[in-house]
Amino acid sequence: MSDEPLLVALVQAASTLPVFLLGLASGALADIVDRRRYFIFTQVWVASVATLLCVIALSGSLTPMTLLLLTFLNGIGLAMRWPVFAALVPELVPRLELGKALALNGVAMNGARVIGPIIAGAIIATAGGAWVFMLNAVLSVLVALVLLRWNRPSKVSALPAERFFGAMRVGLQYFRQSPEFQGLLLRSTSFFLFSVASIALLPLVAKQLPGGNAGTYTLLLATMGGGAILGALLLPRVRALLNRDQVAQYGALINALTTLCLALAPNLWLALPALLVAGLTWLATANSISISVQLSLPDWVRARGMSMYQMAMMGGTAGGAALWGQVASLTDIRTSLIVAALSAMLVLLLVRRISLESAVARDLTPDLYWKMPELSVPVEPHREPVMVQIEYRIDPARADDFVILMQESRRNRLRNGALSWELFQDAAIPGRFVEYFVDGSWVEHLRQHERITAHDKALWKRKRSFHIGDTPPVISHFIARRVKRG
Repeated sequence: MSDEPLLVALVQAASTLPVFLLGLASGALADIVDRRRYFIFTQVWVASVATLLCVIALSGSLTPMTLLLLTFLNGIGLAMRWPVFAALVPELVPRLELGKALALNGVAMNGARVIGPIIAGAIIATAGGAWVFMLNAVLSVLVALVLLRWNRPSKVSALPAERFFGAMRVGLQYFRQSPEFQGLLLRSTSFFLFSVASIALLPLVAKQLPGGNAGTYTLLLATMGGGAILGALLLPRVRALLNRDQVAQYGALINALTTLCLALAPNLWLALPALLVAGLTWLATANSISISVQLSLPDWVRARGMSMYQMAMMGGTAGGAALWGQVASLTDIRTSLIVAALSAMLVLLLVRRISLESAVARDLTPDLYWKMPELSVPVEPHREPVMVQIEYRIDPARADDFVILMQESRRNRLRNGALSWELFQDAAIPGRFVEYFVDGSWVEHLRQHERITAHDKALWKRKRSFHIGDTPPVISHFIARRVKRG
C-alpha cells in the first residue's frame, strides 16, 4: 500500500501503543468483571475488527490511514485480551503444572510464527490478502465458542465489584509496595531489551549474509521459532536439574552469546545454529520469568499484575528494537549486535541478585482468619473512610525488633489496598504501640478481609508473638464523620 518508512513504523506503533495506554485499565477490568465473559468480549472485538478489515480490503477502499486506524483498534483488543488470558491460566491448570502450560503456550506462539507465514502466503497467493484477516476473525470466533462452553466455577462474594479507578489505584499501589514484583518486572524488561536485538535486526542480517534474500530471512526466523519449540519440549528435563533462577540466569547468558555468534557468523550455516539456540534459551528464560510473575500474584490482583508484566515485556521489546536499530544506523549491524550482547552480559551481572524463587516464596492461599467486625452505628458502605487501630503491649527490650517487623506490616497493609498506615509509640507508657491504617470506605475495608492469605496470617502471628498483654491486642474500628467547616 505504501513504501514510506514512517507509515510502516506507524502501523507497528499502532499495534503496540494500546498496550501502554490501556494495559493497566484492561487488567483492572479483568479483575473486576467475570473473566470468562470479558475474555469472550475481547475475542468478539478482535473478530469484528478483522472482519471489517477484510470487507474494506475486498471493496478496494483500504487506505493507509484506514489500515492504521483498524490496526490500532485491533491492538486495543489484544491489549484487553492478554491480561485476562494470563489471569485465567492458573484457574485451568494446577500450580505444579503451570510451567508446562505456559511452555505449551510458548510452543503455540512459536509454532504460529513458523507456520503462520506459510499459511498466510498460501492464502494471499490463491485468494488475496483480505482473506487472511477473515481467517483471523474465524479463529477468534472459535475461541469465543469454546469459552461459551466452559463452565467456569463462579466465585461468590457478598461485596459489590471494585470501582474501576479504585481498582487501578490499588493495582499501582500493589506494585509500589511489592519489591519482589518490581524485581521480576526489572528482570523481564532487562532480558527483552537486549534479547530482541537479534530478532529486530534479523531482516538486515539475512540481507547481509552471502546469497541472502527474503527466503533467507524466513529460514532464519523459522529456525529461531523451531528452537523455541525445542526449548519447550526440553524444559521439563531442564527444570529437573535447575531451579528457575538458574534457568533464567544461564538462559539469558547463553542467549547473549548467541547474539554475539550471530554478529560474527560469516555465512548462513553458522547463523542457523546460533538462532536455534537463541530460540531455545529465549523460551526457557521468558518462561521462567513468566511463571514467577504468575505465582507471585494473588488471584484478586492477578490480571492487573499481568498487565504490568505485559507492559514491561512490550516496553523492553519495543524500546530494544528502537535502540538497537538506532545503534545499527549510527554504526553497522554487526557492531549493534555485539554491543547488545556485551551489554546483556553486563546487566545480567547487575540483576543476578534479583531472585525469581524468593519472589514466589509467599503462601498466597486464601485464609479468612479475620473475623468480620460488628457494627453498632449506621455506616454508608461507599462514603466514609474507615480507620482500624490495633493496640499492642511489647517488652521494651524487644521494641526495636518489633518496629522492624512492622515495616513489613506497613507494606502488607498498603499492598492490600489501605490508603495510609502509621505506627505510634506511647510517650508515657513504655512498650505501648498503636498500629493504625485507613481504608477508603467500609466496603474497601471488608475487601481487605477477603484478600487475606496464609502469608498475612503468618505475619499476624509473628506480630502477636511480641504482644505480652494478658488479653489479645485490642482492635478498634472508627468511621469518619463529616464536620461542617466554618
